[in-house]
Amino acid sequence: MIQLASPLIPHPRRARIPVNRAQRWLSSFEEEGTQPTVSVFITQRAFVRLSAHAGSNLDHEVGGWLVGKWCVDVRDGGEFVVIEAALPAPFTRQGVASLTFTQESQVALLKIVEQRFAGKEVLGWYHTHPRMGVFLSSYDLWLHTHFFPEHYQVALVVEPWTAMGGFFVRGEDGSLDTRRYYGFYELQNRTARSVVHWKNLYSPMMQEFGG
Repeated sequence: MIQLASPLIPHPRRARIPVNRAQRWLSSFEEEGTQPTVSVFITQRAFVRLSAHAGSNLDHEVGGWLVGKWCVDVRDGGEFVVIEAALPAPFTRQGVASLTFTQESQVALLKIVEQRFAGKEVLGWYHTHPRMGVFLSSYDLWLHTHFFPEHYQVALVVEPWTAMGGFFVRGEDGSLDTRRYYGFYELQNRTARSVVHWKNLYSPMMQEFGG
């Protein structure tokens, strides 16, 4: 197996958290007052790309890596990640309820990151759960723990049949609740039109304007 973590100690970039140009999407778990330790931002282009991949096979699981920037806010020190690309994994072994990143998958993805996304971080991974819901299985948890060990690395699960999705983020103690998922900030382009279609998330902005 190939260890995905860099042998060098990673450091976050110092930047202003871009909430002023993002639309917030919340899960029901956040209504209970639980906030993620690391805020997740995703560009519209990356969201469209991963959504297209998620819907490409409704009978078997598909997945890939999430790539972008790990940052710390210069004002309050809060950590956040900006997902700029979703990389579909090639050479996977797919099943109705399983997905395996083979050694060939990992080598190919590492090569893409090195060639096309130099200076960026692997921020985690995504995969689908057709007809199963949004949660992490025991195998998903094992994979995330062993191959995405950094505290800022997230796991995204998409249920393409019912158009649902959510991010799993480690707690302060490093633990990961396999049932409690979070929403994210949608980084909008100049059109300012949302591309998010997941039915299990809601936007306070849409509620405010009667959406």
